[in-house]
This record gives sequence, structure tokens and C-alpha cells, in this order.
Amino acid sequence: MASSSISWYTFTFSFLVLFFATLSADQPPSFGFQTFSKDSNFESQLALYGDAKVDSGGSFVQITGSRSMSTGRLMYKRPIKLVEGDPRKQMSFGTYFSFSLSAQVGVGLAFVMLPNGFASNGYDGSSFGLSYGLGQGKIRGFAVEFDTKIDAKYGDPNGNHVGIDVGSLVSVKVTNVSKTKLVLNSGEKLQCWIDYEPSSKRVEVRLSKLGAERPIVPLVSCPIDLLEIFKDEELFFGLSASNANSTQICNVYSWSFKLRRFPYWMHSQPLDPDLLSKDAKPVIMQRRSDCTLRVLTALIFGTGCGALGAFLVLLVWTMLANRQPVMPEEFVVHPVKCDYDYDKVKVLVMDEAMKDGGKQMSKV
Repeated sequence: MASSSISWYTFTFSFLVLFFATLSADQPPSFGFQTFSKDSNFESQLALYGDAKVDSGGSFVQITGSRSMSTGRLMYKRPIKLVEGDPRKQMSFGTYFSFSLSAQVGVGLAFVMLPNGFASNGYDGSSFGLSYGLGQGKIRGFAVEFDTKIDAKYGDPNGNHVGIDVGSLVSVKVTNVSKTKLVLNSGEKLQCWIDYEPSSKRVEVRLSKLGAERPIVPLVSCPIDLLEIFKDEELFFGLSASNANSTQICNVYSWSFKLRRFPYWMHSQPLDPDLLSKDAKPVIMQRRSDCTLRVLTALIFGTGCGALGAFLVLLVWTMLANRQPVMPEEFVVHPVKCDYDYDKVKVLVMDEAMKDGGKQMSKV
């Protein structure tokens, strides 16, 4: 009986371990580092290339040094895909990082998504270290640039702008940062949020001083179908910087990234100011024919989780109920032998008839 109970508990424990291991293995990649010290164990997930290095205290990563033509990258080691087999399993992502650019007129910093094989090679000291790829339009890359240098061949409007690049360093959308009263290469710590939603096919970029609240209105918002560009190709993403002929230093103080699965039917189209024009086409709502199936799946999953919780409660209750209290030997009750005998007592029972008869006899 004891061996069968142990086998049952072993089987149950193994099943639960396998169940939760499967859930954790199925989670999309995500990370968050407030510092880059050895205690943060960032080297298990992030890689440094070129001139990128961690400062002695581990409080930030210096991507470009104080010499000209310096370039470096901070990249996530694990490749990602923006789709998982079924097109309904499209991926959205959000990333946050804080950084600073010194006052020299260098190139700046860029958040990049690059195909496999490009992440660790093919860069120089100009154009964010991307001139051999995006600069020549040879790869299907994506970048959000924080540019502090005017480069006429790429159509830069000024030396203080944020642009979105697709397959080229000629930005498909660019915004002047000066309108937010921020200067990219002021040496001040800034923070940035970049979000992509496959349902709306839109990239949004927000920028503010470090410590300020996340802006409600994005600095740059651009319609881009990244799934159409990359399909199911493996991509590496990270932060890349260069300083060209200057001594501009780029530091990154924190970085987080999260990849999420979001079915297209869960989202509505965000408001686009262009849709308010007279010639704008009406917004077409996404079909929700499979909404019932999704709700049913959620109910089944919830029921399964509830059943699992009830099973765990019953398992613990059974284990506790089967435990028999063990009494110490000195408290065991032993039979006691008595030294005396009980006397037999004869009981005489007289009914009422006999009593009445006796009384009548005594009267005679």
C-alpha cells in the first residue's frame, strides 16, 4: 500500500513538472536589464560586438568609444520570428531602453532588426555601423534611428531627428526631435519605447527624458507590415551605434524587450490622423468569425486550470488525511489486571399481581 502511494505521488509530481516545463518552454522570448553588472547575468542573453563594452561598475554599456570611426552593437543572442507557422500566430513586440549621446556631432544610435548572418559582421564606423547592409540596400533590415548628423545622401532633414528605416537608410518616416524640446546629443539621459502591432501593421516610437512618464502620443507613427517584409525569416535584434569622424560616445543604461502573441482579431485599428482627410478610405473592421472558437478555447483552458487546482488540493488533502498519528510507547494503553472479584448479586423481581395476592392473604 505504501509503495503504491509513493508511485502515485511520483507520477503526479513528474506530470506537473512536465506540464509547467512545457508552458515555460512555449513562452516567447523576453528580458529586462536595469544594469549590466555580472550579477545581472546579462551575458547569457546579450552579446557585445565591435567596440561595445561594459563599464567597470556594470552600470551601462558603452557602445562607441571616444575615438573616431568607433562602432559597436549590443545584440540579443536568440533569433526570433514574427510569425509562428499559422499566420494567426503573428507576433507583436515592445522594447524599452535608456541611453545618452555625448555632444559631439556623431551618427547616433539605432534599434535594429537584422537577418541571420548580418548581426555579427559587416559594419564600419559610419551609418550606425549598418552601411554595408542597409546603407547599400542589400538586406531586408529594419531600424529606428536616433540620428545626430545630417547626411544629404540619405535625405536627413537635420541633425536631431528620429527616423524609421526599411531595407535602406533612407527613412520612410522621419520626425524632428526638436519639436519635443529634446536634443539627442545633449549628453542627457533619454528613454525610448518602440512598439509594433501586427493587427494594425504600425510601428510607434516614443521618446522622453529619463524619469518622465511614457508619452501618450508617439513621436513617430508609421504603417509598416513587418510580416510581409520578413515572413518567417529568423531575425536578430539589438542596438547599434557609430560616431563616424567624431568622438561621440553612446551609452546604454537599461534595456528590456518582450515578444507577444496576439491574434489579429483582438485589436482595433488605432486612430490615424490621415484617416480624417476627405479622401480617406473607410476603416475596414477585421472579421471575427472565429471569435466563438477563441472564447471556447479560453473556457476550456480555464476549466483545465481549475481542474488542475482542484486536483492539487485533493492530492494535498489525501496526503494529510493518510497520515496516522504515532503515539509514543510510554503512552500506550495496556490491559490492567484487577486484584479483586465482583460478588454475584441476586435480584428478586416481584410483579404487581404477586404483591396484591400477598396483601389479600394477610387480610384473611
